[in-house]
Amino acid sequence: MHKVGILIIDDDAASQVALQQVLDSEGWKVRIVPLASHALAELASGDWALAIANVAMTGVEGPLFTTLKELALAPPLEAGRARLRVLFLVPELANAEAHTVLERERLPYALKPLHLHDFLERVSDLLLETQAISAPIRRIRHGDRAPTRRATRAPRPLRETSMFSSRQDYMMTEEETAEFEKQEKEEPKSKQKKLDDLGRP
Repeated sequence: MHKVGILIIDDDAASQVALQQVLDSEGWKVRIVPLASHALAELASGDWALAIANVAMTGVEGPLFTTLKELALAPPLEAGRARLRVLFLVPELANAEAHTVLERERLPYALKPLHLHDFLERVSDLLLETQAISAPIRRIRHGDRAPTRRATRAPRPLRETSMFSSRQDYMMTEEETAEFEKQEKEEPKSKQKKLDDLGRP
């Protein structure tokens, strides 16, 4: 079976390590290009299904960004042959212009720090467009998640430096979900009681 090739265009060491670990775990062939000057040659010479490019490195103008943009906007299949897909990464502290350009051009992107499962869904969707994979990888990822009890933690700084932020930080535990559902059920009763009390002399 043909191995899915992922090209990472990123000069940030932390991103390189995190992305390689996550994508290697899927059994894919991963190559990192840390220099913008080498990226165009690698795009032309390799058999890649997906390029993941950090806009802090590529910028939003110039030959590298223009090539990646054209690839991202091209049809996923041409004359029965799969075209390379592109996913841009936008660091939290990147120039606001980068986000504006990606939105205006309707280019696929993900904001850092990334949520692991959401990132894999974006990657999965792009690879499905060219039939590089036969089924969404999100089914596996969401199915193997076991509920965990959240421990009390000290407040975290507003800006993360890690590549992936914890999904635990934006998901409710089973206990929190049960409490939320309980409050949802009790709220209409509470409102009705207040209305009844208002109607009494």
